[in-house]
Amino acid sequence: MAVRKIINNGKESYEVYVNIRDARGVRTQKRWRGFSSLRAAHDAELKLKAKALNEREQGPRWLWEEWLRHYIDRERLVLRGSSIRHYETSLAKWATPHLQGRFIDEVAPRDIHEIVHRHLEKKSSYSRKGVLRMIRRVFAVAIEERVLLTNPCAGLSVKVTESKQSVLNQSEVDKLLREGKMLGHRFYEIWAMAVFTGMRSGELFALKWNDVDLDSGRIYLTRSWSSVDGFGPTKSRRNRIVPISGNLKKLLLELKVSRKPDSEFVLPHLWEWEKGEQARVLRDFCKSIGITSVKFHDLRATFITQLLLKGVPLAQVMSIVGHSEIKTTNRYLRVLGTDLDGVTEKLGFSLPQEQVARIIDFKARESS
Repeated sequence: MAVRKIINNGKESYEVYVNIRDARGVRTQKRWRGFSSLRAAHDAELKLKAKALNEREQGPRWLWEEWLRHYIDRERLVLRGSSIRHYETSLAKWATPHLQGRFIDEVAPRDIHEIVHRHLEKKSSYSRKGVLRMIRRVFAVAIEERVLLTNPCAGLSVKVTESKQSVLNQSEVDKLLREGKMLGHRFYEIWAMAVFTGMRSGELFALKWNDVDLDSGRIYLTRSWSSVDGFGPTKSRRNRIVPISGNLKKLLLELKVSRKPDSEFVLPHLWEWEKGEQARVLRDFCKSIGITSVKFHDLRATFITQLLLKGVPLAQVMSIVGHSEIKTTNRYLRVLGTDLDGVTEKLGFSLPQEQVARIIDFKARESS
């Protein structure tokens, strides 16, 4: 730091020049002019020195764009490449234009509210909720690393109307498998594996014979696949076990016979599957045989709802399908409505007997 006298048109003034590095080693150069006296300039210099020392003790301050780069680099270690690209493009498009050049400890809830509810007002509620979730996560990591004390997204939310979940009932599943096998559909075994295991499309694609233990009756699920990232860990990055039922064991034995002896994968990697068209293929087939037209992922929902319908405990269903939060599995209970069955019987209300008799008498006379 330095104080320098400036003479301009015969008039004296002083300036303070700052050249320091912050706790991250980033150089800061600033110049303040217009001090009328040397004392005022020295006072400003002392204040700047104190501020610089205080910032070093408290840790570095991060600009939004600096912290975002740091966050993305950190998340590369735990997120898939497709997820990283989604974060980068979405935040660069919707958050950075409004937060660039701002220190993250100066961002207030009103700034986030402005982004989500005004700048994104024409986007769907799902899109706005997704952007809010990403921004919240960026600031949550800042709290984890003790860069921030509070999250400016705290208390903010986007209300989303829950979409209707499509599932197949028992008879529709039977018809799907029966017609698929009878017609020799190329996806029959893939659909059957989906409804008997509840596995995601990418998990089925990545399933190898060395993951299947027919003797113990277990499938050890350790990996998944996507057209963007290739083979990698499961969505939750946790391994899980899927029990093999009697029907599933029969299917697996049939697959062993039909597949080439040197094939390491349980299911055939059909070109439609590799190109992500498995949902279209299933919808078209469902329409052709007259059952509910569902997407491929809905076969997983069908598996979950059928287990719950049969009274399998929630904790066991969560373990098989890999849900880490009970609210995720509870959504399928709401689809079924089984958690509501019989509840209104507990009201204990009753119609007056005389009125009931009149209604019955009226209906009898009406029919005659």
